[in-house]
Amino acid sequence: MALYERYLLPRLLDIACGTDAVMQTRAQVVPLASGRVLEIGIGTGLNLSLYDPAQVTAIVGVDPAAQAQQLARKRAARIGIPLQTIALELGQIQAADASFDSIVCTFTLCTIPDAGAALTEMRRVLKPGGKLLFSEHGLAPDLPVVRWQNRLTPIWKSLVGGCHLNRDIAALISAGGFTIRQLQSSYLQGPKALTWVSRGWAD
Repeated sequence: MALYERYLLPRLLDIACGTDAVMQTRAQVVPLASGRVLEIGIGTGLNLSLYDPAQVTAIVGVDPAAQAQQLARKRAARIGIPLQTIALELGQIQAADASFDSIVCTFTLCTIPDAGAALTEMRRVLKPGGKLLFSEHGLAPDLPVVRWQNRLTPIWKSLVGGCHLNRDIAALISAGGFTIRQLQSSYLQGPKALTWVSRGWAD
């Protein structure tokens, strides 16, 4: 399992999280980032091509999977924005209070073991007036789909790096001390248990 998680899983996630439908949801939030940006769970860097070089001065990417960041650094070389990658647990952001203008979090809250603690930490490092930009899959609004999400999550977590299908994204973000200012939610193409996505921004 260690070899699978270290070498194969990052590339499988890169393919699954880089489909046209998923990239379209990323493209609705990532270009809104400005200033000094913290990207939570930067992974293989799928968001990097979506940043606006005229608005973003630097990106700090945090992710516990150092092996995935090799792909991120290759993608960063094409965008002209300075990138620093840090292999840290997502609940332990080594940064001063109010040190980022924007935080980007896409398809990441599902896998963080203690998402609540991580969001509290994000709140700490975001400047007053800054934005948390998010696009996350999670708990669906339809009871039959929720039942399947609850059934599948224990198996799904073991296969896909700890990913939960049944986290209530809006509730998590609000409990982390943020106020959601814009929220859009819909199913993407594919099995409904996997594809309910909420995107928007909070401060």
